[in-house]
Amino acid sequence: MVTRPVPSARADYRVFRTLQTRWADNDIYGHMNNVVHYALFDTAINGWLVEEKMLDFHKGDRVGLVVETGCRYYAEMAFPDMVTAGIRVARLGSSSVRYEIALFRNEDEMAAAEGHFVHVYVDARSRRPKPLNAPLRTLLETALVPEAAQ
Repeated sequence: MVTRPVPSARADYRVFRTLQTRWADNDIYGHMNNVVHYALFDTAINGWLVEEKMLDFHKGDRVGLVVETGCRYYAEMAFPDMVTAGIRVARLGSSSVRYEIALFRNEDEMAAAEGHFVHVYVDARSRRPKPLNAPLRTLLETALVPEAAQ
């Protein structure tokens, strides 16, 4: 018998961003479509990096390309829910990072969905891997929870 994983709690995450669902996020079944979860993950991570001045997609010398992603769904969400995205870093490499994100519906303490992205940071022009610079590594270390890796 396969046991279903238990969703994470808010306390398991280090960084939080509040995101508003939109009317267009609902699908024919009356809940948030699965592709929206990935858009919220991406918005949460990139919003955090932009806010911390670690990502400048117009003038920056490096970008994070997604090389792996996944999501596990636990509970439905729908417009007009407010979503809090919890972010943690599970692994830091020389040019890569595994971000883990949980989406919490309204004031719920347990995640409605959990996902991950592995970004490989590359030179913005050549697209060749480029080591994380010291300021980015320092920021990512503030969210590092190595035991979180699944």
